[in-house]
Amino acid sequence: MPNQANRRVVITGYGALTDLGLDAQTTWDAMKEGRSGIGKIEHSDFEQYDDWSVSIAGQVRDWDPGSVIDKKEARRLDRSAQLGLAAAIEAVKHSGWDHTQGDPTRHGVVVGSGIGGIYAIESAVMTMHKKGPSRINPFTVPKLMVNAITGNVAIQFNMQGPASAHATACASSGHAIGDAINYIRSGKADVMIAGGAEAAVTPLCIGAFMTMKALSTRNDEPTKASRPFDKDRDGFVLAEGAGMYVLESEEHAKARGATIYAVLSGSGNSCDASHITAPNEEGRGACNSMKWALEDAELTTDDIDYINAHGTSTPLGDKAEVHAVQKVFGDRSKPGNGLVMNSTKSMHGHCLGASGAVELIACIGAINNSLVPPTINIDNLDDGFDQIDIVANQAREMPVRHAMNNTFGFGGHNVTLICSKYDG
Repeated sequence: MPNQANRRVVITGYGALTDLGLDAQTTWDAMKEGRSGIGKIEHSDFEQYDDWSVSIAGQVRDWDPGSVIDKKEARRLDRSAQLGLAAAIEAVKHSGWDHTQGDPTRHGVVVGSGIGGIYAIESAVMTMHKKGPSRINPFTVPKLMVNAITGNVAIQFNMQGPASAHATACASSGHAIGDAINYIRSGKADVMIAGGAEAAVTPLCIGAFMTMKALSTRNDEPTKASRPFDKDRDGFVLAEGAGMYVLESEEHAKARGATIYAVLSGSGNSCDASHITAPNEEGRGACNSMKWALEDAELTTDDIDYINAHGTSTPLGDKAEVHAVQKVFGDRSKPGNGLVMNSTKSMHGHCLGASGAVELIACIGAINNSLVPPTINIDNLDDGFDQIDIVANQAREMPVRHAMNNTFGFGGHNVTLICSKYDG
């Protein structure tokens, strides 16, 4: 149903940690310049095995969690929670919001992570195997929980209002942000921290995705491995990262004199209900999430200027998404009719449950800079994909008033967010 609420939800701060940069601004700068963050895996746990057909990933490199988080506390957190908490701290600082002011029961958190504390899980299994169960780290349970990111952010900022965690595979952070929008719209919260974090570049995760043939094996050319929509794409590149946002009702933000960077004007989510890993070939669920997001935002297809595609660089996924966009947007999707689409995963890889949150950085950047980042590594568009303007290889200067952000996950989960220019 169309949104009937009067409260507009605005973004007043954001933070990110990705393979492109250790903050949101650096991440955006890399996106607009078309730089890749993909490289050879640097992780000592991989060295004990020698049968890797995949040896590349997008890693957050040269980052010390203790530079942002208390060092003792950082040791008690899984890497996913370290990334998520650090991005939240950046977002709050960027927003200028003083969390000690106001009613803490009106402040909440929703964070998505597809896998959660997999570092902690793998470490505990190895310890048990080598030394027995009595030697397992006593912090293992609070480290491995998917909701640990939400819990630690809430503790950090004394947020006693709505708090939950989403684990819907690659759609997780999209669901989290959509929920946060609705908490504010419904009047249950004035401020929400929302986003996603993922740290799954581990032997088990790389190995599991590798054996299901989901990952690119272009090991000799890491920066060219993620190539959404290109005819020679051979799978996605696994990446870690986090994106977090301070969301407020417009009246709350204006009352404290906050800078407003964008409006979250709509969200929609659906399920394919057809296959646990493969997308519906006709893009059925993706069509519904896009249509329902438009209805929720009270916009039409003519209003959307830019689509940040899920665009993972898999043969089936890219094809299904292109088909869905063409079905929803009709002639508007054709080149020259004002709509463009890209996949920033071509640069930063696939952050799984954090994807939607990381890619929202591109939507905000496009709106505020009148520039859409490129889809890099497009050498030969796949058959029929030239019927959509995929912003190949070079950024595009153009006004962006409304941007659509798609995230689709295993299980058939689909989420679409719409981010809009703030008009005061």
